[in-house]
Amino acid sequence: MDITAIYKIAGLGIVVAVLNIFLTQAGKQEQAQMLSLAGVIIVLIWLVQMIARLFADVENVFHWW
Repeated sequence: MDITAIYKIAGLGIVVAVLNIFLTQAGKQEQAQMLSLAGVIIVLIWLVQMIARLFADVENVFHWW
């Protein structure tokens, strides 16, 4: 597993958390919730892509037999 994927997820989490705090302090709770939801969806898409790549690699390994 590439360590940059962990850094990408952590970086997105930090950015979403900071923006969420700013939006909440500004009284825009609905936008803060939508931002958090968008962050979760982005991370889930990344994870699905990584899992698909993992399955493809496993399939290629066992395809040789």
